[in-house]
Amino acid sequence: MFLIGQYDSPFVRRTAIALRLYGIPFEHKPWSTFGDADKIAPYNPLLRVPVLVLDGGEALIDSAAILDHLDEAVGAERAMLAPRGGLRRQQLHTIALATGLGDKAVSLIYERVLRKDQLALWVARCEAQISGVLAMLEAERAAVSTEYWYGDRIGHADIAVACMLRFTSEAHPHLFDPARYPALAAHAAKCEALPPFQEIVQPLAPPSGD
Repeated sequence: MFLIGQYDSPFVRRTAIALRLYGIPFEHKPWSTFGDADKIAPYNPLLRVPVLVLDGGEALIDSAAILDHLDEAVGAERAMLAPRGGLRRQQLHTIALATGLGDKAVSLIYERVLRKDQLALWVARCEAQISGVLAMLEAERAAVSTEYWYGDRIGHADIAVACMLRFTSEAHPHLFDPARYPALAAHAAKCEALPPFQEIVQPLAPPSGD
């Protein structure tokens, strides 16, 4: 199987880290949604990454759908998401906040580099949404005393938050001040110290507006 997308995307990165933590071998195709659109289109005409192409040729799109497949493949005991119930809903809530944060951070990049005339009201709204999510995640993490967000074993929520925080801090450093969000900063540092996070990383390279 192979994973399509560059690791400067937090969505591609969270998928690759999960694959590595699960010990599932994969080939990496670091195709860009802009420079390699012709290569990506046969697998996902939306030209969005990640895309995981299975050995049989089936293409899975969207990081959530890919991780759902991986969880099913490794079984409930190893899966990094609870199979059902209140814990699963809580984990999905945290993941939704984190991935929503990532979506907004990506949107702001496109607004900055691809639009000559930025809509100030829209930018302010996105920045307010990002700040609101960071505040909520900070409060959640500060209230947790376990090693990871939902226990002593790393899960998809931990990975999602860490990947989105790294991306946001690189793309919009004025929006993430570690001193303002100490619990999140500590969480990110803990995750980023793990071998899969150190191995699967790529400096942010925004698309050019030229």
